[in-house]
Amino acid sequence: MALVPSYIQRLANYAPGKPISEAQREFGFEKFIKLASNENPLGPSPKGMEAVQYSLNKLHRYPDSAGYELRAKLAERFNVKIENVILGAGSEGIISTIMRTFLLHDDELISAENSFIGFRVLANASGRRTHWVPMKNYRYNLEAIAEKITDYTKIIYIANPDNPMGTTISRDEFDRFYKHVPERVLIILDEAYYEYVQDSPDFPDSMAYRYDNVITLRTFSKAYGLAGVRIGYGFAHHTLIENLMKVKEPFEPSFVAQAAGLGALEDMEFLLKSIETNKTGMAYLKKELNQLGVMQIPSATNFITTVWESEEKANNLVQELLENGIIVRSLKGFGWPNCIRISIGLPEENQQFIACIKEIL
Repeated sequence: MALVPSYIQRLANYAPGKPISEAQREFGFEKFIKLASNENPLGPSPKGMEAVQYSLNKLHRYPDSAGYELRAKLAERFNVKIENVILGAGSEGIISTIMRTFLLHDDELISAENSFIGFRVLANASGRRTHWVPMKNYRYNLEAIAEKITDYTKIIYIANPDNPMGTTISRDEFDRFYKHVPERVLIILDEAYYEYVQDSPDFPDSMAYRYDNVITLRTFSKAYGLAGVRIGYGFAHHTLIENLMKVKEPFEPSFVAQAAGLGALEDMEFLLKSIETNKTGMAYLKKELNQLGVMQIPSATNFITTVWESEEKANNLVQELLENGIIVRSLKGFGWPNCIRISIGLPEENQQFIACIKEIL
């Protein structure tokens, strides 16, 4: 169709993890265990839910387009100025705004091949040339990314920790890499899983790299359990934020999303419980999978990615687990056809998953 640009025609629809409702219709189970989408098994932050309930009688009002209250609270929490903070409908919402704000006709992008599929969709939809650099040992190959930088490079995207591999780049690796990046190139550091890795001494917390060309992205979707309301935030130099604010959707995020974020930020008890639940569940699954001889990639997130001898083996395992009421994520759509990603669940969900996979294997 002539009206549709060729680069849009070539796009494939994003395929999310199978929803529980769809699995119930297909297999007839009343209850499924969903370990497919890196969601918080504890549910949403209670204080976030309270704030949402309180906000419902104001839904006839438009949200604050500037998101002042939540931006001010985030600025206070992370010791920056409000002029350094932006909000969006999840990290993807902010990435979309970044592309619309800064990309010119001949600009190019660089990222790792088969990393976060959300960025891949947005990069391909931009119509700009993107250099997809293969990973090395399931990790970002920063040396190879640096070699791809040209006079046309405008944006480099790094998910740290990565999704779907769960791996990280180290502080030393980032320091060496940054020396090769011109000041005119924007580095997007997507730290969606920051809360799970923040205590690692080797983690290059981007808040310590307040360079003029580094944009930090974080989210309330994971550790705070607010994936359903789509609320993310970013930190950057005030000049970058000032221009992003001109371009972002006027009333994004929604009234409810902003309220949920404000409530969740006050819920330190829930945040600590989320981190501890994930830590305990991760240790249990790693131990059990090791005993079964299942190859897994060391993860700093709230999921484990397992590697199987073939795509057929991975597909069969995903299907058999589904037929037993457990939803996990095939990574074929990410470009890893022989890999399966398993989110950390509640203790009883993790135990049921292990019992089921033992029986299948």
